[in-house]
Amino acid sequence: MNYDFIKDILDLVEEFEDQNVGLNKSTVTVEDFKKWISTNYEPQNLTAEPDWEGKEKGRSPESVINTLIVHMNRYAKSYSKSAIFGSDFSSQEDFIYLINLKAFGEIKKMDLIKKNVHEKPVGMQVINRLIAKGWVEQADSKTDKRSKVLKITEKGIQTLEGQMDKIRRATEIVTGDLTTNEKMELIRLLNKLNDFHRMIYDQNIESEYLLDKALKNIG
Repeated sequence: MNYDFIKDILDLVEEFEDQNVGLNKSTVTVEDFKKWISTNYEPQNLTAEPDWEGKEKGRSPESVINTLIVHMNRYAKSYSKSAIFGSDFSSQEDFIYLINLKAFGEIKKMDLIKKNVHEKPVGMQVINRLIAKGWVEQADSKTDKRSKVLKITEKGIQTLEGQMDKIRRATEIVTGDLTTNEKMELIRLLNKLNDFHRMIYDQNIESEYLLDKALKNIG
């Protein structure tokens, strides 16, 4: 038995009682104690600055974040490649586009491409591949005759569902051994970053001017 650990807990309980003198001890619950800990003790890993490779040589946190995001994307792609191995899917973009179409229904070509943050030529390649396989069909838009809308076919749904078990497992492994709280915090931070960059992306700024205009949004 770890007696030092038990002593630390008892010391924490004593501190809790000292700070809540007027509290009726007979009605105090574990939830009261947990709320007190949550209010008074921040996790150390959220307040302490982490170490990273090259830090002692002046490598910036921005450089580390960029590198880690790139690496995470590559890890995710490698798992996706494994998930579709031996299937009719050519890339992870194939099933991501199908998942979007299944979830959101009919959608214009450019709206689907922008939803996946692709440039038009890349997105059109994916769409044309899905149409050629019979997984997606296109029709004239009822609201804009100049545009085409896309819809997942029954064949596309069956193909997607036949691979979804492996796709879900590939999705789950990307978050590794993060706890539920860590996942929620990561979602919050990634949503904040996504909102920042989405606002810039939706302006369709030419590459020549993109960096200068994007930097103006940091202040």
